[in-house]
Amino acid sequence: MDFDHLLGDVRVRLHDRHLLGMDGSVSLRLPGAATMLWSAADGGAPQAIALHEAQGDAALHAAVYLGRDDVGAVAMGGGAFTRVLGALGGELPQVFDEQARHLGRTATPLPAMNGSLVSDARRCLATGGNLWICAQRALVLGTTAQRLVLNAELAEKCAKAYALAAGTGARVDTLPWWVCRIANGRLRKDQRHAIEHFARGELPEESVGY
Repeated sequence: MDFDHLLGDVRVRLHDRHLLGMDGSVSLRLPGAATMLWSAADGGAPQAIALHEAQGDAALHAAVYLGRDDVGAVAMGGGAFTRVLGALGGELPQVFDEQARHLGRTATPLPAMNGSLVSDARRCLATGGNLWICAQRALVLGTTAQRLVLNAELAEKCAKAYALAAGTGARVDTLPWWVCRIANGRLRKDQRHAIEHFARGELPEESVGY
């Protein structure tokens, strides 16, 4: 597979949907190696970077891959409303079925990067969620490149609804616990399958249906 082309396609799709921003970046895990392919939002040739040697913004991407074995793609940046979540406590309550199914519980927010970034990522991402507000920066995760784009779109849609509702001061009702349990359970099943595929040096299958 041409991973350079795949990463470029993801970057363009996110940029065209205003889900990355000029200060954003995107990356893909390369199966069978402790390496990622990383690109800044402003273009340029993708860079193959060893996870333990990443620096700058790329270090945040690498920390996600080192902290979660199921993640195959990461976007840092977000749309206008996803970026607002940092000012709202870094949490996005589960209010939509599709959100619970594909984004899960928001990762534990990390207000500032003062310690070991990999340790912090492992701790914060233990929720299994695919949205993480780290030092006020929004990261969206996916098992595959296609899932990443869909998750970024979903995160922005849900963040818009939540931010507008929270701005009115009204109470935001969440999904019943049993709906979250079922949907989150299906997400975890996809993640377990992704871990198995990456361990074999393969790309995960795309999740289909609910």
